[in-house]
Amino acid sequence: MLDKIEALRGEVNEFKADTQAKVEEFRIKYLSKKGILNQLMEEFREVPNDQKKTLGQALNQLKVYITERFNSLKESAESSSNVDFSSIDLTRSATSFPIGSRHPISIIRNDILKIFSDMGFTVAEGPEIEDDWHVFSSLNFPADHPARDMQDTFFILRNPIDVLLRTHTSSVQTRTMERMRPPIRIVCPGRVYRNEAISARAHCFFHQIEGLYIDKQVSFADLKQVLLNFAKQLFGAETKIRLRPSYFPFTEPSAEMDISCDICGGEGCPFCKQTGWVEILGCGMVDPNVLEACGIDPKIYSGYAFGLGIERITNLKYKVKDLRMFSENDVRFLAEFESAR
Repeated sequence: MLDKIEALRGEVNEFKADTQAKVEEFRIKYLSKKGILNQLMEEFREVPNDQKKTLGQALNQLKVYITERFNSLKESAESSSNVDFSSIDLTRSATSFPIGSRHPISIIRNDILKIFSDMGFTVAEGPEIEDDWHVFSSLNFPADHPARDMQDTFFILRNPIDVLLRTHTSSVQTRTMERMRPPIRIVCPGRVYRNEAISARAHCFFHQIEGLYIDKQVSFADLKQVLLNFAKQLFGAETKIRLRPSYFPFTEPSAEMDISCDICGGEGCPFCKQTGWVEILGCGMVDPNVLEACGIDPKIYSGYAFGLGIERITNLKYKVKDLRMFSENDVRFLAEFESAR
């Protein structure tokens, strides 16, 4: 066995490796699990005990020599190839992974929240599974209001209490008014659900942001100025707004707000149906009944509220024609927003 060791040492010494492939061949031949050195270690187990000390020392010296020879050949091959292997991460995958992008709904949601945050509003959130009180009753909805019907609302439980998927984030406003005293200045983003047929212009779930401000001597003029500032920051400094009378159970007076069409500049086009205006949100002064239901004295405090659909705003910003594309997770569609990460 000593003869084998000496012969192997000479063979290793004569081995030439000027490329990485040859170095790998050296490693496999001598140092791998099926290599020659391992085979000698297996033979060593059968050696008589009186020879093990001498042969064991020789084998260990051979192993050290082969390892040093391998490292020397490896360094020589790397330097001859003029490649700086120290800068290569050998743990990386051989194939690249595509980088994801932010969802357009998330982009617009964050933009809107940033605008209102700069105006002093804080974010408030609440549960998506709600009770009738916070979704309807506390917001001045009559007992026979159509929104309570199964045609509009996803009810989970009807008795002994009505449990449902919230139809708007106004429920977060009532929860906030119940536990906080004025002044209150919040925006409430979140997903809402309505029992509607899914089409290019409607879905059974969508996203809203609602705002609420309650304090002493809050006026409709305050509401108009906040919404004008919001529209100019989101759609451009030249944007104009108009407020049209409307009706909501939880606000009085109520209004719907339009912005000047940013496609035609207010001159009229198919997108704005030749009117020059596009509706984006509903708003109004908080009804005294809502304040009273939440434990706030309407004789001392007043406030305004507004609500907008994020999908609608996203459509206006990016001209997406089909609302369903936002929830289909088509990577080709989402890749269009990669630059907005």
